[in-house]
Amino acid sequence: MPRILIIDDEKSIRFTLREILEYEKYEVDEAQDGEEGLRKLTEQSYNVALCDIKMPKMDGVEVLTRAKEQGVEAQFIMISAHGTIETAVECTKKGAYDFISKPPDLNRLLVTLRNALDKSTLVTETKVLRRKVTKGSEIIGESEGIRRVKETIGKVAPTEARVLITGPNGAGKELVARQLHEQSNRAAMPLVEVNCAAIPSELIESELFGYEKGAFTSAVKQRIGRFEQADGGTLFLDEIGDMSLSAQAKVLRALQENKITRVGGDKEIKVNLRVIAATNKDLRKEIAENRFREDLYHRLSVILIHVPPLDERKDDIPLLVEKFLQDIAEDYGSAAKKIASEAVRHLQSLSWSGNIRELRNVVERLVIMSGPEITESDVRAYAAK
Repeated sequence: MPRILIIDDEKSIRFTLREILEYEKYEVDEAQDGEEGLRKLTEQSYNVALCDIKMPKMDGVEVLTRAKEQGVEAQFIMISAHGTIETAVECTKKGAYDFISKPPDLNRLLVTLRNALDKSTLVTETKVLRRKVTKGSEIIGESEGIRRVKETIGKVAPTEARVLITGPNGAGKELVARQLHEQSNRAAMPLVEVNCAAIPSELIESELFGYEKGAFTSAVKQRIGRFEQADGGTLFLDEIGDMSLSAQAKVLRALQENKITRVGGDKEIKVNLRVIAATNKDLRKEIAENRFREDLYHRLSVILIHVPPLDERKDDIPLLVEKFLQDIAEDYGSAAKKIASEAVRHLQSLSWSGNIRELRNVVERLVIMSGPEITESDVRAYAAK
């Protein structure tokens, strides 16, 4: 349900607007002056703020200005009995969606409100989509281990060398793969990801190489595999240590010959792609126990990049926490919460077996459960192991 904040020093106006908006099925909150309104806007999430201009303590224009400076996402509809064209223009320049004179015309108010809500939804969706496209490639951190990773990426990405990325689950191996692709000469072409651990062994071959119509009972039409989808770009084989030996043999052949054959077909198809692989396993140990092909290992590991676990890069936790607070605020359409330095230090003192993924989940929990500022006591209460 859309949330509306009415900021007005006149109780009768607030009462009237609340009745109208609640009848229209909106969730309504009130603030009796500018200071209270700004506080609520920064502490809670609203879709639209109906804000009077002439108020004690802090006028509406200042509320609008300071709210936008603090990253408040709510759309502002300014209301005033003393409005002029100059005031309306000033408010629009400062980020207001619209300006309405008092007493407001009911029909115009509701139409403007619906349009502002549409814009609020569109802005939120656009930011979320944009961040989903871009945030995945950013590697946060300045620790020695992460500096080495970034330096290696900078040297290796422009080449065609195959890369094997190692490290524990949740440490950020996928981010390294994305950076390698985005800094490569293939960046304009697709990055195709395959989670080898998530695909049953009997299906991995058809997933990677595709199949011809009639190749098996359910093959009612031809399917293009991931190798062909990545042609011209990059194929990222995540958790390759979980791939079956039979599939490993066929991947090895594809890497040797730059050709694949669809399941049920006999035509060889040339592919031009770069392969990046990742694993959380010790492949040397897997080779010794005959669970991974040594010749495939050497094909994949032209360059080795090890992503350190979070417990080995705790100096990066403050930067990661700040990034997650910003990301979560964008997802929720609210201003980013502050976190006390003591709370950050306590987070650094903890052990993070789940690595970056676990830290992100804890930060989101803290955002939801804590007050305006995340304190050390919040961390002790909600980051319990």
